[in-house]
Amino acid sequence: MRVLVTGGAGFIGSHIVDRLVQEGHKVSIIDNLSTGKTENLNRDAEFYKLDIENPRIEKVIKKEKPEVICHLAAQMDVRRSVADPAFDAKTNIIGMINLLEYAVRHGARKVIFSSTGGAIYGEGGPYPTAEDHPARPVSPYGISKLTGEHYLFYYQVMYGLNYVALRYANVYGPRQDPFGEAGVVAIFTKKMLKNEQPLINGNGMQTRDYVYVEDVVNAVMLAIENNVNDTFNVGTGIETSVNDLFRLLVELTGSNVREMHGPAKKGEQMRSCLSFDKIKKTMEWEPSVPLSTGLANTVEFFRGRQ
Repeated sequence: MRVLVTGGAGFIGSHIVDRLVQEGHKVSIIDNLSTGKTENLNRDAEFYKLDIENPRIEKVIKKEKPEVICHLAAQMDVRRSVADPAFDAKTNIIGMINLLEYAVRHGARKVIFSSTGGAIYGEGGPYPTAEDHPARPVSPYGISKLTGEHYLFYYQVMYGLNYVALRYANVYGPRQDPFGEAGVVAIFTKKMLKNEQPLINGNGMQTRDYVYVEDVVNAVMLAIENNVNDTFNVGTGIETSVNDLFRLLVELTGSNVREMHGPAKKGEQMRSCLSFDKIKKTMEWEPSVPLSTGLANTVEFFRGRQ
């Protein structure tokens, strides 16, 4: 199968590319390397350095003729989306429309879209949150991801372009970028291995649903294989507080850093946890890597990079 992965030099995207190559698919990558890294690129995949809103991606799609597009390229910083909503929309909405237009024009049959769980549902529960919960995003990032899901539905109805939108919980694992707001596991791990002091925002009681990147890749592969057009959560259904995460990582890294708290981040969501009942019932997916195992794997990856 011919598969195009946008954002294929990034954390999650590179893991998806590796699995696709491992299973014998012909893979091409579009990534502008703004957050992706050349060291993540699989040598057996064709790489094109481009922004997704650049019209030149049509030449790539025309040449590679992908049957499936895994779309991960995005502006993914919630705080940046608040500071610059136009930039967020340019990348996450206009860039996606650009991609979908060329996908239809050149015969792609399916798009697997990396959406978001917490930023779409917002605050208020119930927890774990199911897909039928009202979507009330309170950031331009959440709004742009939800808009992307609506465009997928439109292109399916209008042009027959099949899709699966995967609403990820907090994905973590090897290759996660420790420089940014989303990768708290990577941020804490990197600092602890250097015996530098991490800072917990606020009281640390805010919870997240941490899902290991290998489980996310499994969900993507099932989404490619299954004949379904729908939206699914990809999470564990388990809440873990930042304080508990900190303590687990202190133990795994052997660090002697103290639990230090700083000011709370304005507007930070206090709870996020996703139900995976729907994807389990439809595609027989469920998380298989416990948090303790995933964190140990992640720590060992960063330890090897020190």
